[in-house]
Amino acid sequence: MTRPPSQTRDRIQHVARELFRQKGVQRTSLQDIADRLGITKPALYYHFRSREELVRSIIQPLIDEGERFVAENERRRKSARATPRELLEGYFDFHFKHRADLVLVVAELTTLADLGLIDRILAWRQRLSKLVWGTRPTLEQSTRAVIAFGGLQDCCLQFPDAGYVELRRAAVNGAMAALDI
Repeated sequence: MTRPPSQTRDRIQHVARELFRQKGVQRTSLQDIADRLGITKPALYYHFRSREELVRSIIQPLIDEGERFVAENERRRKSARATPRELLEGYFDFHFKHRADLVLVVAELTTLADLGLIDRILAWRQRLSKLVWGTRPTLEQSTRAVIAFGGLQDCCLQFPDAGYVELRRAAVNGAMAALDI
């Protein structure tokens, strides 16, 4: 059963993000989150039945938006092929927008793999590679795409104090160099 969004639900997610970053997902209990919020654990259970459900509620919007980005570009390819630079810029923009939640993804790979979310993220790179290189990229082309798209994601995490415009330019230029197109 999906519950409608609420301010309490948003507050729970906000506090959970903070605690997950500080202590890690596995070391943060629902009681820790309830205590920080000043609510009872049963009140928290009303909104999220488990820690896994809470983690998924934080990460799922990122996954859904990423899936829409890739699918939209796959559809565009059928009518007018997106340039590699446009794909890289869009992929950078997506990761920059979600950089706070990406920290959670990177820090908690095991937990997120258990939830089945990591496989979807990795599949995007393969699908985007095919948009750049066609349906049968060589190993060299595929590795260049992994470096380019993965590097964009990493730049959003590695340089948290860099401004959007400067980081986007540098990261996309670096990714284009990795593709060597």
